[in-house]
Amino acid sequence: MELDLQLYSVRTDLAVEAKEMAQGPLKTPIPGVNEEVEEADGIKVTRLGVANNAGSQAIGRAIGNYVTLEVPALRGGDTGLQQKVSVVFAREFEQFMNRIGINKNSSVLIVGLGNWNVTPDSLGPLVVENALITRQFYELVPDQVSPGYRNVSAIAPGVLGLTGIESSEVVQGIVDRTKPDVIIAIDALASRSLERINTTIQIADIGIHPGSGIGNKRRGLTKEILGVPCIAIGVPTVCYASTIVNNVLEMMKNHFGQMGDGKAHTKEIMGMLDDISEQERLQLVKEVLEPLGHDLIVTPKEIDEFIEEIANIVASGLNAALHDAVDPGNVGAYTH
Repeated sequence: MELDLQLYSVRTDLAVEAKEMAQGPLKTPIPGVNEEVEEADGIKVTRLGVANNAGSQAIGRAIGNYVTLEVPALRGGDTGLQQKVSVVFAREFEQFMNRIGINKNSSVLIVGLGNWNVTPDSLGPLVVENALITRQFYELVPDQVSPGYRNVSAIAPGVLGLTGIESSEVVQGIVDRTKPDVIIAIDALASRSLERINTTIQIADIGIHPGSGIGNKRRGLTKEILGVPCIAIGVPTVCYASTIVNNVLEMMKNHFGQMGDGKAHTKEIMGMLDDISEQERLQLVKEVLEPLGHDLIVTPKEIDEFIEEIANIVASGLNAALHDAVDPGNVGAYTH
């Protein structure tokens, strides 16, 4: 019997991680995948374009555009840095909308996906809570709306386990009635890297599938399903215990490789683990953990503080990107 190794692949929602896994340690270029990287003031911006089916199949991501902000120092709680990230996010998001043809007059529906009762899954509802909403003014007193504001509405539809209704079905009903020009869906993601948990923001124009990072196959929020362009914003807040164990084994391998005579020293300590691929090693870890019920979904103990901070960063950046009247240098003042 031949094992399907896809069952044991590292689960991640981040396009940059999918590309890294496809490239391997030699960082081999991938045809059909274009990458542009900028880094300044501790903020790394990666713009990734998947141009064709070959690139899509190579990294396991849909054809489209992906922008990732990585800020490892965000965990330090530096409010000045958080302000800078909001400004950079606002700039990148505005440029992203321009690239995919969303103009300044387009009406927007913000969808905060996730369960507000579960801290690492509450990103979407928290962003909605802090978003600058204006649709009611356009509906009731349109002549009194000041220049520089966009028609923005928002909803946190809850999760299937709470409502009995798929999020995409709730959103579909709202789209049919309110006719937004674009949907912005915000959700918590899963990562394969401990360093990227709560320090990374991804923007993508391919829509979103709730729960995909933790193995749930559900009806998504995409242009094909809803009939409206859908931009996804996500922050990784969890990873699998098996991924952590696998990462630790890889770090041990690299550490031992730097000691003594390198390869021989690593082989002596790691044994067969030094010879097998990352995917095979992950398969081994999962085979050990899953029967014991220990392949847990893990989040940092400081998640309460992290989730509030990253939600404020995303909401502040969105407010500045969507409304010209909001000063991107003072975005924090427009959340509540």
